[in-house]
Amino acid sequence: MKPRHPLRRFLLWWLLLGLFLLALSLDLSVGSVSIPLKEILAILFGGDAEKETWQAIVLTFRLPKALTAIVAGAALSVAGLQMQTLFGNPLAGPFVLGISSGASLGVALVVLVGTAGSWERMLSASGGAAVVLGLVVLTAQRVRNRETLLLLGLMFGYAANAIVTILLHFSSSQQMQSYITWTFGSFGGVTWDRMTPFVATVGLGLLVAYLLAKPLNLLLLGETSARTLGLRMRWLQFWTITSAAVLAGAVTAFCGPIAFLGVAVPHLSRAVLKTSDTRSLLLAVTLLGATLALYADWVAQLPGRQMVLPLNAVTAALGTPVVTHAILQRHRR
Repeated sequence: MKPRHPLRRFLLWWLLLGLFLLALSLDLSVGSVSIPLKEILAILFGGDAEKETWQAIVLTFRLPKALTAIVAGAALSVAGLQMQTLFGNPLAGPFVLGISSGASLGVALVVLVGTAGSWERMLSASGGAAVVLGLVVLTAQRVRNRETLLLLGLMFGYAANAIVTILLHFSSSQQMQSYITWTFGSFGGVTWDRMTPFVATVGLGLLVAYLLAKPLNLLLLGETSARTLGLRMRWLQFWTITSAAVLAGAVTAFCGPIAFLGVAVPHLSRAVLKTSDTRSLLLAVTLLGATLALYADWVAQLPGRQMVLPLNAVTAALGTPVVTHAILQRHRR
């Protein structure tokens, strides 16, 4: 159901944009060094800051971190919307097909071999996610039933997690600590030299997702009705899974496993817009996902100079009420 008044819809979009800009401002201002907003704006528009160190902090560290949060939040939220629509399951998320577990397995392997740097972890996570993606895509070509594919994806994830547990059992305390730190998730690991491959990969996944908006809308009528209207289910299943896996895999490889955003944001978008139209929701989850990722990163910085909260703990705290509300609403219906 769509909002009855066009003015209300117009104001909602402006409100979402305002919340996004506020989140971006907070994320750029807060950190080990507090920088006034007017100085942030001066730096972003090419001016000189009052202190030279502020300019270096913003341009070298905070701006790439904020851009990473925007891209990652949008990617996970779009992937989550795709999975929930494809499987008709409100709890389906971007990692439901085992992509995150595959990435975790790749990182666990390289950590066990020796002390892994950030590039090694990123490449190993990409490789692990790609292997699971290949298995899922091959399975999708053979399995027609969506529920069966969902269960098989979960099995792939459980198998990968089992291997990770065994590898960690034989790891040293230092190696285990390195892996655990990676699982906390962080937007701070994507520097300017890594931004191009990260944004390009996510951009490709988002492009495919937007092209699939109309076919995914047909699924809202039910699979039988959608097939009657000419929807090629296997084609849609293949490309939707590929797009969602690329989005989730890229974020996991560059930022670590970021929980809850992909599950919570689609529900929040439906509640705000009061619509199930995939085309409208894609725009909403892109903006809301980026906004919530920025707020999560800002909250993680709040304890002060000596401590940064684990990002996954913050996203879980933000996402749990939304998912709980969605489950209760579905049960009441």
